Amino acid sequence: MNISGALISWYKQHQRDLPWRQTTDPYRIWLSEIILQQTRVDQGMPYYLKFASTFPKICNLAKASEDQVLKIWQGLGYYSRARNLHRTAKIVCNDYKGIFPSDFQSIISLPGIGDYTASAIASFAWKQPHAVVDGNVNRILSRLFGVKEPIDSPQGKKIFKNLATSILPEKHADIHNQAIMEFGALQCKPQSPNCSICPFLKTCYAAQHQLVDQLPVKTKNLKIKVRHLHYILICQEEHLFIRKRDDKGIWKGLYELPFLETEKELSPEKVIGLEAWTQLFGNADPEIIRTEHKTVHKLTHQHLHLQTIEVRLKNRRRFPADKDLIRVSTQNIEDYPVPKPIEKILRSRFS
Repeated sequence: MNISGALISWYKQHQRDLPWRQTTDPYRIWLSEIILQQTRVDQGMPYYLKFASTFPKICNLAKASEDQVLKIWQGLGYYSRARNLHRTAKIVCNDYKGIFPSDFQSIISLPGIGDYTASAIASFAWKQPHAVVDGNVNRILSRLFGVKEPIDSPQGKKIFKNLATSILPEKHADIHNQAIMEFGALQCKPQSPNCSICPFLKTCYAAQHQLVDQLPVKTKNLKIKVRHLHYILICQEEHLFIRKRDDKGIWKGLYELPFLETEKELSPEKVIGLEAWTQLFGNADPEIIRTEHKTVHKLTHQHLHLQTIEVRLKNRRRFPADKDLIRVSTQNIEDYPVPKPIEKILRSRFS
């Protein structure tokens, strides 16, 4: 069976009308691929449109501030993607005079670009014969060929790359790559795919051996770390206090409220009694206004149990002892890029 031909035929009937498929501009293609990493199309679409309209050329993106880039990215998560997006834009603008490189090795050398993204850009922008291998492609190939090697093992990655390359046609590699990814997204879904209407039903190893729900195989089991964070919303007249994260965490470069972390959940009364509370405020004399009930924010490797304690500084001349905090107007708080849980806190309080 001509696998590529069947995929392309299916694609011509079922493809979604997406803006990045209507262009061969490598900048727009790269932008869409970075945004869609770990992100559904319906979630990523407004971000793509916002970036494309705000930064119509890659040098527009390069000249933006990191705060501006992170603010537009706010809510999409995996913020290292945004930082790498900004870094790559600067490199292309400065080192390549604003022209995205067309050779595979130059593309893959850019920050935040791995084999999949480089293959996608080379294929979709210049029709180069590089096979894309993402989660959708892995799932199709593992089921179609009955590959039981874990997709996240070094050997598994080689097997799936070789398989993807083996079915890549010499011509129309771009259409084939779009087709196989779309087929995985719409037809060969992770859960309960409708195999009865699949063009590969009779030749699919998984379908013929009742292994659809068991393939692909993965080896890695994520260890979830549970953290208890008590965010402190410090208000002073029409201002509040925030700080910018400069560590290497997932929210590097974003702004957040100060917080106290404890090994277990504590009541507000016990949080106030912590030495860290005294160190945060010094002689600022905070008055507790309200406390919010606990919420849970789930990340890939962490579950954050959050509690918000809102306080007011009664003396306008006294400030928290934490020198990393900056005082900002509540009217301008939306100008600062913040993590999603902080956005929810601020929106509920100041919107």
